[in-house]
Amino acid sequence: MQGKIVKGISGFYYVHVVESGIYECKAKGIFRNRKIKPLVGDNVEIDILDEENKLGNIIEILPRKNELIRPAVSNIDLALLIFAAEKPKPNFNLLDRFLIMMRYQNVPVTICFNKRDLASEDWLSELKSIYAGCGSNVIFTSVKKEFGMERLREELEGKTTAVAGPSGVGKSSLVNLLQPNALMETGDISKKIERGRHTTRHSEIIPIKEDTYIMDTPGFSSLYVPGFEKEDLSGCYEEFRDYAPFCRFYGCSHISEPDCKVKEALEEGKIHPMRYENYKLLYEELKNQKKY
Repeated sequence: MQGKIVKGISGFYYVHVVESGIYECKAKGIFRNRKIKPLVGDNVEIDILDEENKLGNIIEILPRKNELIRPAVSNIDLALLIFAAEKPKPNFNLLDRFLIMMRYQNVPVTICFNKRDLASEDWLSELKSIYAGCGSNVIFTSVKKEFGMERLREELEGKTTAVAGPSGVGKSSLVNLLQPNALMETGDISKKIERGRHTTRHSEIIPIKEDTYIMDTPGFSSLYVPGFEKEDLSGCYEEFRDYAPFCRFYGCSHISEPDCKVKEALEEGKIHPMRYENYKLLYEELKNQKKY
């Protein structure tokens, strides 16, 4: 029987099998020998030990499409970055960190600005212009008014989406609105995974439809991906791509070098200054990070 790991706590893995429900499973010792650890998001084969109590063993981990380091999850089709348009105003530095980490790990991103009902049209236009060239879709929602939810559902259809963003932006309310009541046909998931309730440090997948999943990931704000160096940063800025190859110096940092086409594009208004300022801050941070 095949399913998807939707939560992992203390050596127990909770596997969602379409039309059957959630099975509490242990992983066979064979994975330790292979030095593979099951991850939330893994598609797996399980042996049923006890159908009535929904207990089983994971016997095979199917090939992964991708694997993120932080959070440690697999098979992500999309990252949905949720920030508030207002109250609180978006932390652009944090938003850009998320964008960079996902871009570096080749995960497509959709940016969702929630609470659009609290923002002026001018501010919404400004948000749109800041991220117009970043290579990600930008959508605006209001959980309170249920605005933009159909557009968001279309974006998530048929995908496993990792949801990230700071607290206070309406992330939980948005996820709850996306999750129809019919979800509980999978058996009382909440009761089955009660043991993990005390912590938000674990990623958890919520099945929305048969082939559509949302993964709520614990917050992460440090720009940490193993092997990520300052030289990798400019490649994660889609806005720089048309200009960087024409800089005078190969490996131009786009900060202090002469004849830098990225800086020329910035002066000509083709790159948003907010994005460029964050680039400089993050470049300095990476330049000064300690090497262990």
